[in-house]
Amino acid sequence: MIPAALTPPHAAGAVRWQQLWREAVRDPRELLALVGLGDVATGMSEAAGEQFALRVPRGFIARMRHGDASDPLLRQVLPLDEELRPAPGFAIDAVGDSLARAGQGVIRKYRGRALLVATGSCAINCRYCFRRHFPYGDETAAAAGWREAVALIAADPTIDEVILSGGDPWSLSTPKLVELTDALAAIPHLRRLRVHTRLPVVLPERVDDELLAWLGSLPWPVTVVLHANHANEFDAAVDSALAALRGAGVTLLNQAVLLRGVNDSVDALADLSERGFRAGVLPYYLHQLDRVQGAAHFEVDDERARELHRALAARLSGYLVPRLVREVAGDPGKRPL
Repeated sequence: MIPAALTPPHAAGAVRWQQLWREAVRDPRELLALVGLGDVATGMSEAAGEQFALRVPRGFIARMRHGDASDPLLRQVLPLDEELRPAPGFAIDAVGDSLARAGQGVIRKYRGRALLVATGSCAINCRYCFRRHFPYGDETAAAAGWREAVALIAADPTIDEVILSGGDPWSLSTPKLVELTDALAAIPHLRRLRVHTRLPVVLPERVDDELLAWLGSLPWPVTVVLHANHANEFDAAVDSALAALRGAGVTLLNQAVLLRGVNDSVDALADLSERGFRAGVLPYYLHQLDRVQGAAHFEVDDERARELHRALAARLSGYLVPRLVREVAGDPGKRPL
């Protein structure tokens, strides 16, 4: 018998991902108790949690080091006093999403691509999220059955790739995703579909048979861009979910954010690339932090970032070295550093 902890997330009889979503921890004190810590020692802030709520699945918490206030997974999700300190140069719209709005939940920044803000929901709230202040209530492409978003894409023959983002697009039910892709399939100039999602890492149970069947039915090549920042985010359940995605013909890439106190060392970055590759994921981008209000304590300066990237390139094979980039509003693509 396969131990319950190693049961493939997509297997028949696996716990439904929606139930695990509902059971996510939302109380910072409960989170700290689960990892054997007290709130005073960690700098935990209730006020920061009220501004941007805590949400973290219990499976992700199980990967944190017990009793370690500096754990790199804990640091990504715990609301801290530091978030409330004023930081010059940090803004609500850090990457110019509002200026690139093309329609209801549609962002057009780069030629040939349309990004759909599919939903505002995520299974995990990362404290450095560049869309933590985004007006999701007014701006989701799923509104009104995707009609405005699909019509906009259909009317522009220069768009050959659709990117599903959010929030996390895989927080939507699979029938809702089918609704979108059925409509997109009627657009002859589309050639590729890309999904930006953190769920296979933080809630691998989302990769169920229904999702895999949907992926296998799509008429385009599909690339899934994951988001993991530290090697400890991978475990057997994540490996199983990623193997299932590869089995469905999906290309897997990873983008990480360079975060002070999380992965700002050559060892941590090398471990991330190597651990991801063992799970079938190629490194894609290493992003410099988007300068969003509340995230200044995660920033690594550019000189240090370049130094780390050079050291990483000297250590690893080229295909294991992500591109070091920054997103700058108005640029035609990610800006290399």
